[in-house]
Amino acid sequence: MTVLDTRATAPDSAAAPALAAAARLRAVRRARHRRTALVCAALAVLLVAFTAAALLIDLNGVPASEVLPAALGLREGLADYLVFQLRMPRTLAALLAGALFGLAGALYQRLIRNPLATPDIVGISAGASAGAATVLLLAPAAYVVGAPVAAIAGSFVLVAAVQALSWRGGQVDTYRLILVGIGLSAVCVAYTNYLFTMAEANDLAIAMRWTIGSTNAADWDGVTTLATGLACCLPLAVWLNRSLTAMALGDQLATGLGTRVNPARVAVLLLGAAAAALATSVVGPIGFVSLISGPIAVWLVGAERSVLLAAPVGAAIVIGADVLALHAPLISPVPTGVLTALLGAPYFVWLILRRGQGAS
Repeated sequence: MTVLDTRATAPDSAAAPALAAAARLRAVRRARHRRTALVCAALAVLLVAFTAAALLIDLNGVPASEVLPAALGLREGLADYLVFQLRMPRTLAALLAGALFGLAGALYQRLIRNPLATPDIVGISAGASAGAATVLLLAPAAYVVGAPVAAIAGSFVLVAAVQALSWRGGQVDTYRLILVGIGLSAVCVAYTNYLFTMAEANDLAIAMRWTIGSTNAADWDGVTTLATGLACCLPLAVWLNRSLTAMALGDQLATGLGTRVNPARVAVLLLGAAAAALATSVVGPIGFVSLISGPIAVWLVGAERSVLLAAPVGAAIVIGADVLALHAPLISPVPTGVLTALLGAPYFVWLILRRGQGAS
């Protein structure tokens, strides 16, 4: 009887460490799910608060009870003009463009595994700006349709050029990619400035404000462009996130796990470029949003889930900056890109100094 008991309990004792490890793993997963849910709820509250502030602050002549119906297009007169025609497009453009910028930055950072490798740093946004500025200054009548197409085309050209010039030894050299991107970005900026020298005074004033990055001129056509782009980009990002998770382990191991590394890499590059280009075509190259959204998302929920969370983080950054740009004392009104630059430039300098000191 004793022998039988010993044999029966031996497998149980051998399996105890594995069962304990599985229990710990389940506990960690539950904790991650709870943390993600709390972060998403907090971001939702923050976005609602910023949206309400954007619609309500300094809204003279319109009662607060009329704002929601007017935002839905159910009012006429002053309420319709101030809320539905002016503030709603600007607010929605800030939210949608911020989400696209954040998504684009997180895709590039996870793919290249470098926090500096974002569309605005490696020149993709500059290429999109050059394409959109070409249509804005040379064919303004076709801007609504032509600017997004030209911006995407310009960003894709920059993607191909940066990839080709940074390829070394059968793979992309990250250090060279960043340097090449900065150099090509300077070329695109020079081209855009050349276009400004040929522009009429009225077109030049609009273009200069757009180049800094501003939601001031956003309209419902631009909101439609951004909403369509985000609706297309988010499902593709969800689909590619699994490949990015595998590629974070290294190309060889990712290939062993069944990931088609090269097609996935090209798809991520083009998707990030398209997202940044669509946002740029409507609100201009609002700087540093794609740089800081991804790291904030990683800090909040970890790298594996950061790509999708970077979209609401970017939306919160842009809508928050837009509220401050429009209503902050002493400095307002200023373009939204001015405030994001004030936030992002110190982080960019800190990041370079930190990496220069050898920190991981």
